[in-house]
Amino acid sequence: MKIHSVLFACAVFLCNTGCSRAQDKPDGLKDYFRSCFPVGVAVAPSSVSGPQRELILQHFNSLTAENVMKPSPIHPEETVYSFQNADLISEFARKNGMKMRGHTLLWHKQSPAWLFKDANGNTATKELVLSRLKEHINTVVTRYKGTVYAWDVVNEAIDDGAEFYRQTDWYRICGPEYIAAAFRWAHEADPEAKLFYNDYNTENPAKRAKIIKMIRELLDSGVPIHGIGLQGHWKINYPSETDLRKSLDEYSKLGIDIQVTELDVSVYPSGHNDPNDDSFTPERENGQIEQYKMIFRTLRDYKNVITGVTFWNVSDQKSWLDNFPVPGRKDYPLLFDQDNKPKKVYYEVINL
Repeated sequence: MKIHSVLFACAVFLCNTGCSRAQDKPDGLKDYFRSCFPVGVAVAPSSVSGPQRELILQHFNSLTAENVMKPSPIHPEETVYSFQNADLISEFARKNGMKMRGHTLLWHKQSPAWLFKDANGNTATKELVLSRLKEHINTVVTRYKGTVYAWDVVNEAIDDGAEFYRQTDWYRICGPEYIAAAFRWAHEADPEAKLFYNDYNTENPAKRAKIIKMIRELLDSGVPIHGIGLQGHWKINYPSETDLRKSLDEYSKLGIDIQVTELDVSVYPSGHNDPNDDSFTPERENGQIEQYKMIFRTLRDYKNVITGVTFWNVSDQKSWLDNFPVPGRKDYPLLFDQDNKPKKVYYEVINL
């Protein structure tokens, strides 16, 4: 009996030391959805080294560098790479056992001008542009091999209007072949990484059809593309549940991963452009709550094909939607308020 009593006492002691600390740790978003998908967040270097650090660790298990891995910040000159800020975020992810997405290897908006000019300042040839792209992809992907598990290889190549491909410098100089080339070179640099095509308005039927056509052609050609990233820059009145479910049904037929890569829900409906009407009213709050509930209820229903959901910014304290697309207008698109505290919508989402 004495031996049993001693063993019981030891077991109680162990549970009250090692186990209780884990149990006392507050749950976060990542815990409520751990049986569904990783929950990530896009961050700046200041986010992981400042006051938001503990909030990030509590609620998220995946990171995306919001800006510092994009082509212009990380490769500002042909012979110059600037890795310091990207290294800081990737090291934070590695030390804390977090997954990390790379964003992005190729994007028309933050591609440095030198990429498209020759030594005389004239438009570079297709061969020169593609050789520079290959070198860029190999250098960046190789550096973060083993830390970055997924890359947004090509960002926003499909046109929103009548054209099929967006008429960018990439397309005008190289034609559409730059897309397949980027995926092949990323795969060569890291054969284990998941490679995504990433875009917005992916629920729009016309754009959705073009995205699916492009991805099918890439897959049929043997291009190593493993996923579609739905950015998820949504509004309180967009998308509808019907459109979102239809889109997830259609993308899932491709047989590749689906991720929501840049999630936020603007409290303003489409067409609202008054910078002086920017308060977080009860009506806007309720609209945002209902939209977020619809989104997460739907995503949970598709957990068999969704392999990640990433919020774009940590809290309403600072969001890329502040002053965009309406200068002078504050937005409140996230689950945490300007003091980094959970909003009502947070509790509605975790209690679905």
